[in-house]
Amino acid sequence: MMTTHTTKMLIIGSGPAGLSAAIYGARAGLEPIVVQGLQPGGQLTITTDVENYPGFRDVIQGPWLMQEMQAQAEHVGTRMLWDTIVRVDLSGPPFRAYGDGGDVYEGETLVIATGAQAKWLGVPGEQELSGKGVSACATCDGFFYRGKKVVVIGGGNTAVEEALYLTNHSQDVTLIHRRDSLRAEKILQDRLFAHPNIKVLWNKAVDHFVGGEGGLSGVALTDTVTGESSVEPTQGAFVAIGHAPATELFKGQLPVDDGGYLIVEPGTPKTAISGVFACGDVMDHTYRQAVTAAGTGCMAALDAERFVALRHHEAAQSAAY
Repeated sequence: MMTTHTTKMLIIGSGPAGLSAAIYGARAGLEPIVVQGLQPGGQLTITTDVENYPGFRDVIQGPWLMQEMQAQAEHVGTRMLWDTIVRVDLSGPPFRAYGDGGDVYEGETLVIATGAQAKWLGVPGEQELSGKGVSACATCDGFFYRGKKVVVIGGGNTAVEEALYLTNHSQDVTLIHRRDSLRAEKILQDRLFAHPNIKVLWNKAVDHFVGGEGGLSGVALTDTVTGESSVEPTQGAFVAIGHAPATELFKGQLPVDDGGYLIVEPGTPKTAISGVFACGDVMDHTYRQAVTAAGTGCMAALDAERFVALRHHEAAQSAAY
């Protein structure tokens, strides 16, 4: 039977942003409901070694970290529900989300924490070697390639920024691009070309990733002009062709930027609709880290608490007259 679930704070998404919002919301008495979606726990559930989340001196596993966050959220009173949201109605409050099985979720406030997914090349070996030499986040994983030869694949701002970042760990960084010019901003290109530890391979498309003993050993390339095949030896390959924020549900109801990310009031998680908040990678095209997602989740919960308190105060004032 179809069920309607009601709460003071409805959260869509269960990564670091959604679960942090849930922890703060539950402690504030908002009795949050988290609808987990297709990937409970978010991108960290497909991340192996995590070494940059505060509070852990040793390397931890991404899935374990998300299990602990969920357990903490449930411990303080969050209801975790598994469903896939197929439609939302933001004309409230209450704001409504509709699951693919027919259940309806109503929230006096809505926290959007649906995240973003890294775009992948879709070539052989990419998924098989993910976490074994192939990554989509230099900031997350670059530290594990100290002193090793690494490559970055892409030609936009993200690719150039990742290549520059990796020079903190490697003296041998190669940027691979399928065209003969970059799309990145000129200032970033100037820094890239001036760096002595970065070389660029032009007109090279990735054909497949080559596995070796213990993980990645190289990237098989095809020259887009001559058709010539080659293999670039490397121990780490970073795919940097952009991210796709999960905002399809909200298009037409909330404004998005050119990259598809939800637009929020600068420095806050507040969207264009009062009572609707966005946190984590769905609104952050700059940092995209677990710790920054968690921070914006906290901000969303605090603002949601204030929104609810103000509504209840105004309702009490109206009832008194």
